[in-house]
Amino acid sequence: MWYCSYMDNIQTIARDIVAVGKGLLAADESEKTANKRLTSNGIVPSEEMRKQYREVFFLTRDIEKYLSGVIFFEETLGQSTSDGVPFPKLLSEKGIIPGIKVDQGTKPFDDSPDELVTGGLIGLSERLVPFYERGARFTKWRAVIRIDGDTLPTSHAILENAKRLASYAHDAQVAGLVPILEPEVLLEGNHSMLRAKEVLTETLSTVFTAVDDSPVDRTALIVKTSMALSGSESGKTDTPEEVAEQTLDALMASVPPNVPGIVFLSGGQSPDQATDNLRAIARLAKEKNAPWPLTFSYARAIQSEALATWQGKKENIPEAQKVFISRLQRVSEASMGN
Repeated sequence: MWYCSYMDNIQTIARDIVAVGKGLLAADESEKTANKRLTSNGIVPSEEMRKQYREVFFLTRDIEKYLSGVIFFEETLGQSTSDGVPFPKLLSEKGIIPGIKVDQGTKPFDDSPDELVTGGLIGLSERLVPFYERGARFTKWRAVIRIDGDTLPTSHAILENAKRLASYAHDAQVAGLVPILEPEVLLEGNHSMLRAKEVLTETLSTVFTAVDDSPVDRTALIVKTSMALSGSESGKTDTPEEVAEQTLDALMASVPPNVPGIVFLSGGQSPDQATDNLRAIARLAKEKNAPWPLTFSYARAIQSEALATWQGKKENIPEAQKVFISRLQRVSEASMGN
């Protein structure tokens, strides 16, 4: 069994995750989602192809300049390179911290069937032990918040998801793992940007009320959040400056200043949108002296172009890696407002 040598305390690891100019690669798609990504690019999915998909990115030269960590799915955490090097070991030796998605997906909320709650708390503390032993040093739990006019989300569903996030965070910290709390306000819908901001503010405020009601250390957790965006069916294209203003207003109103950092998900944005919006938020955060570092935790926004270039073909790997590192560098620069 390989053991990660990264043994710093969780406060230090949390700060390292949001190091200047670095962010997270969210490589934690489920097997089903990863298969969809492969299929959409003309690749016949299988466990071996999912491994090769990850290997294209993990073996790209110089990724450690721009990545502080990688979020794994359980299958990927146990995989190795073609040379037999476990993926967590490969990344750890580059100075990239391995992490793991630990929730078990969403299900309808009994009190409001049109809304979702996240499962996985039962047996979580026991499941975390082997993840640590296999090299993970941080974790992620995703909740899903859906907007539908003034009807959804309900305060009850937000509160239930917030309580589950807080309970998860406590279990993770006890296990020596940094928790990333991801209450994602979905882009899908015809809502306005202001409605998204309102829901984002309520959601994050409720999460931190639940955190403060639990034995959770704020200084050893990371927030992963959506940006405040008009719904994908609204017909509105927001400018980066609008996104920055509304997003930062929501964060300043809801996230305590002693949280080590905030990372953004790309949430259905194109690579260019996710890059441009991040840049605008980072610039405004500097102007307003935001109390926490802000960076990225992207999946499709930094992988999709390279995946389309690779197409599952060995001869395309060098070009795919060139495309990947180029996008990664641009996103890194955007996280610093450049």
